[in-house]
Amino acid sequence: MVAEGKPAPDFTLPSESGESVSLSQFRGSPVVLYFYPKDDTPGCTAQACGIRDVWGELQEKGAVVLGVSPDSPKRHVKFREKYGLPFTLLSDEEHEVAEAYGTWVEKSMYGKKYMGIERSTFVIDADGNVAKVMRKVKPAEHAADVLAALP
Repeated sequence: MVAEGKPAPDFTLPSESGESVSLSQFRGSPVVLYFYPKDDTPGCTAQACGIRDVWGELQEKGAVVLGVSPDSPKRHVKFREKYGLPFTLLSDEEHEVAEAYGTWVEKSMYGKKYMGIERSTFVIDADGNVAKVMRKVKPAEHAADVLAALP
């Protein structure tokens, strides 16, 4: 399980533009790494749009934003365009990164249990260590919590 003050697990995932993106390529900058179960659901949309709405402040702090979901890169393109998201969306179709960060969890809906991604955000400092862990994020407060965790 990822914990504050510990090194963030590195990974490489495909982006919606088709390029491979590694966490390690952003060393030297703080990274906001957020996980969402599926694009275009109300909570996930609010989470992404909240981050979009503070994009200028994130840029002022030098932060890189990476969204991770099990959706395919093609779905990410539609999600990005629909909501005008200025940050990179990554496809974790095998759930390997979600498992490494502890966001791939058992969930239940209408009495049925299933495995899925829990909406979570990790703020990673410029040295590659986890500065803040936010699990089961509440989208309405999420952007303010992210900004408060950045140096």
